[in-house]
Amino acid sequence: MTKPKKGSSATRHPATAVVHNGRDPAQQHGFVNPPVYRGSTVIFPTLDAIEAYDAQPYKYGRHGTPTTAALEDALCRLEGGARTLLTVSGYQAVTTAILAFVKAGDNILMVDSVYQPTRRFCDTLLARLGVSTTYYDPLIGAGIADLIQPNTRLVFTESPGSLTFEMQDIGAIVKAVKARDIFVLMDNTWATPLYFRPLEHGVDVSITACTKYIVGHADAMLGAITANERTARLVEDARATLGGCPGTEETFLGLRGLRTLSVRLERHQRSGLAVAEWLQGRPEVERLLHPALPSDPGHGLWKAQFDGASGLFSVILNPAPRKALAAMLDGLELFGMGYSWGGFESLIIPFNPTRYRTATAWTAEGPALRLHIGLDEVSDLIADLEAGFERLNAAR
Repeated sequence: MTKPKKGSSATRHPATAVVHNGRDPAQQHGFVNPPVYRGSTVIFPTLDAIEAYDAQPYKYGRHGTPTTAALEDALCRLEGGARTLLTVSGYQAVTTAILAFVKAGDNILMVDSVYQPTRRFCDTLLARLGVSTTYYDPLIGAGIADLIQPNTRLVFTESPGSLTFEMQDIGAIVKAVKARDIFVLMDNTWATPLYFRPLEHGVDVSITACTKYIVGHADAMLGAITANERTARLVEDARATLGGCPGTEETFLGLRGLRTLSVRLERHQRSGLAVAEWLQGRPEVERLLHPALPSDPGHGLWKAQFDGASGLFSVILNPAPRKALAAMLDGLELFGMGYSWGGFESLIIPFNPTRYRTATAWTAEGPALRLHIGLDEVSDLIADLEAGFERLNAAR
């Protein structure tokens, strides 16, 4: 591979960027992949060097190694950010990013459809630290301006929403708070920076649970925070102070997964839409929650803002007793029941957000299921679900 000319990466397609970013074979004795650096201690050659400290790029294992730097660089270029910081998990990326901006007495605006552990963090630890949280309707758009208080420090977004897949008008939210000293953060795990780049839309901080599609094989926990110029120092200081330190092996698995992200995500998208369209025609289905479907209320926003969709969506069934739902789910052969998603495997979980939605009401009468469509052949997945519906109907 020839080394690209300086600055040429700015014009590359994201699918090319994931292959080339964060590696330089010329600096690795010709080997394609960066090596795995394992270690805690870093030696300083002289007294002057250890006293200067910051003059040396690597000081201590917790602050990063050439392996972590490779993935951070790759993601930062992909996101178009000023700095990317890795964390142990996506959840730690969320909490670290929020803590980078708030102090006692501050208020944050949090989307009501957010990932449930993020809500738990706000309602427990953040509340104990004296930071209040106001939950808002994910469809609020420019109306977010009406919720801003004198002590509001940040707006947290997640689009589409966790489990329920509401699309947020990110551009309208950014515009509404632009004149204030308020930061906008976004959990962008569903789309990845291949299909949506929050910083290009005015968001200050993009958060990704790399555990999902970037690792892509359900075998490592990893998170990433990408900040723009005005927020990079705050996020970097928070990560260092909180001690977030991903393992080198997990980081390498993130680098390995990144190389095939484009082809995997394309397959997840195509298969996910095929299964969703099939489900739309089933009599057991009340409605689909998938913004890439033309019938979805958020389709217009998705089409205007995003470059693609992933393999994660939800379905609401017509009312059915629990025993019928159990008959359907317990007998599935290709869909596993388990949390997380983004790997090669197909997953399905039931959910009911009634007890933890506060700004909006969940009114679905039938059971809701979140599906992750993996890399299985679509016809096999449909056959597995069809057999599941037969069991559900027989157990009514």
